[in-house]
Amino acid sequence: MSKKALLIPAAAALSLYLVRQRFLSAEIVKRAMAAGNGEIYDYRHLPKHEPSVLSGKKILFLGSSVTFGAASEGQSFVELFEQLDGVNAIKEAKSGTTLVDQISWSALLLFGNGSSYITRLKKQTAADIDCVVCQLSTNDATKNLPLGEISASRELSSFDTSTVTGAMEYIIRFSKDRWNCPVVFYTGSCYDSEPYLAMVRRLYELQRKWQIGIIDLYTDEEFNQIDPETYDLYMYDPIHPTKAGYAQWWMPKMEKDLIRILSEQGDSHV
Repeated sequence: MSKKALLIPAAAALSLYLVRQRFLSAEIVKRAMAAGNGEIYDYRHLPKHEPSVLSGKKILFLGSSVTFGAASEGQSFVELFEQLDGVNAIKEAKSGTTLVDQISWSALLLFGNGSSYITRLKKQTAADIDCVVCQLSTNDATKNLPLGEISASRELSSFDTSTVTGAMEYIIRFSKDRWNCPVVFYTGSCYDSEPYLAMVRRLYELQRKWQIGIIDLYTDEEFNQIDPETYDLYMYDPIHPTKAGYAQWWMPKMEKDLIRILSEQGDSHV
């Protein structure tokens, strides 16, 4: 192949990258202007909570754009757990990535890292972690990645990480093997997605096998009963909260559930 022929796809890729970067820059400005991202909702302005089982805990938060805070200027519940509850947080969140162990090329192009949750989990160097909190990724549902089946085995090598279920089992087993700590999955709030609902239901099946914790924002009807005006303040789109959404809607339930899970599990997670 000639040098000229090689330059054509390279130039096309560069052009696509520049177009996407311009779109991303405009979108960042738009998100910052959302009512729910006003300065009043910034985590630094919120008072600390009373000490709890969360205080001083080293927690790994593994996820993608919702864990990162893509629609809220990079602030999510992770910063709230740090500020309000004194959690020593490790934020491992890359927008656009998936539970399924594959490269997200769009995330690589836009954000410089398209590695899966599993790949990034395995690169963690922390010697001691008290809890792993993993996002039930909406990207897997959006990409309609295969749900897969629950393995009859508990061996790390037995899980089919090209499926959502196999990837979740891998994350659970890997975390328990490396850190001997509780593993908690959290869902997003309710939005219209049959593939995501199937993933939520699979979480409860996995809970029976692995005794994982679940923070379920998706199927909690009482939690999701908010008026349209408040919803518009709390959510930038059906998947991504604003600062107000994290602070006033998601965080109270996430905090309550995580305190309960860690208090109940104690040393029973091994």
